[in-house]
Amino acid sequence: MAKEQDRAIVTAAGREVSISNPAKVLFPQAGYTKLDVVRYYLAVADGAMRAAGGRPNVLVRYPNGIDGEFFYQKRAPRVRPDWIEAVTLSFPSGRTAEEVVPRDAAALAWMANLACLELHPHPVRADDLDHPDELRVDLDPVPGIEWDQIRQVARVVREVLDDVKLTGWPKTSGSRGMHVYVRIQRRWTFDEVRRAALALAREVERRAPALATSKWWKEERHGVFLDYNQNAKDRTVAAAYSVRPKPDARVSAPLAWDEIDECEPEDFTLVTMPRRFASIGDRHGEIDRAPCSLEHLLDLSARQEKEGLGDAPWPPQYKKRAGEPTRVQPSRARGGKPARTAPARRVPRHPLIEVARAARKDAALEAFERWRTRHPEAAAHLQPADVLVDSMRGRSSTWTRVRVNLQHVPEALRPPQESPD
Repeated sequence: MAKEQDRAIVTAAGREVSISNPAKVLFPQAGYTKLDVVRYYLAVADGAMRAAGGRPNVLVRYPNGIDGEFFYQKRAPRVRPDWIEAVTLSFPSGRTAEEVVPRDAAALAWMANLACLELHPHPVRADDLDHPDELRVDLDPVPGIEWDQIRQVARVVREVLDDVKLTGWPKTSGSRGMHVYVRIQRRWTFDEVRRAALALAREVERRAPALATSKWWKEERHGVFLDYNQNAKDRTVAAAYSVRPKPDARVSAPLAWDEIDECEPEDFTLVTMPRRFASIGDRHGEIDRAPCSLEHLLDLSARQEKEGLGDAPWPPQYKKRAGEPTRVQPSRARGGKPARTAPARRVPRHPLIEVARAARKDAALEAFERWRTRHPEAAAHLQPADVLVDSMRGRSSTWTRVRVNLQHVPEALRPPQESPD
């Protein structure tokens, strides 16, 4: 590596990559710099490429570090080296975009130079954008759920996968949850893979109803949510080895099944993972060896449908699908007849109020604390899962909404809906 005053040159895959502002601190608490992130990805490049290489990637950029604004960049920068590949994707909205396809360690270094901490690949290869080769099981705990319960649900996931002849590859999410990936043959569409993921989520919920849920609406969830919609087209998940925007710079760590009982998410960081990788290699090193068939899981889906379990809700930006439950309650005209006006908003099953909206999560949470101060009697009855913090994703950035589920608050103490702070 050659250094100059405000840049560094790293060599990877036979290419020289210029790193601007290498000393820029991206993790203030730990003190890790942009160059530290670059070096990390070079140290684990073989595993990171197995997870994200050859796939279109959304660039999730933190130009001012994890405490600053971040944004999602679907479109590859117009000015880029000629060896950075891009491929054109079409989205459910009808728009298209050229997304970056990393092919080697040099591309990982180039992405890290853009302050892309996370790797967010689509579950398809660049040479076939219509047929996923991954089914992704996302175990997302509701607030208040401990890591041990996630472990328990992961074991049930493994049992279900074994029963339908699928091989699961677990990893920490790098945040609070866990992912289990299944390499599949490229024979099925996005809708079919999502349907298979929904069937798996429902079967896990059936076997462990006190621990896991497949319910889409946040106020109806409990325990660990199996987010089947992560398999819908245009959804991406932080890949194995992805650095996450946490103060300790933890990373998404591939695991062997027998490691789940012993590990903690904070065990794996930008510093510890390179040592682990050098010692034991990639725990997912064999993931591509034998792609699996979804036939047995789709048979399970068909049996569930015969039993009355049709489709489940899609994310709101997707068009309404045949068989999907109603997303909104129909408006009613006088006399009880359906109105011809636009449908009203969906009526939640639980008493929900919206208390805050903000461009930044910390500002939204500060607004929620002000609401707690105004309504201390109601706040005293809230459980952790009653505070719903929603990351609302726009085209390139997110904003945060905070809602409160008043189901555990006595009716006489429930505050009315106010103008959101």
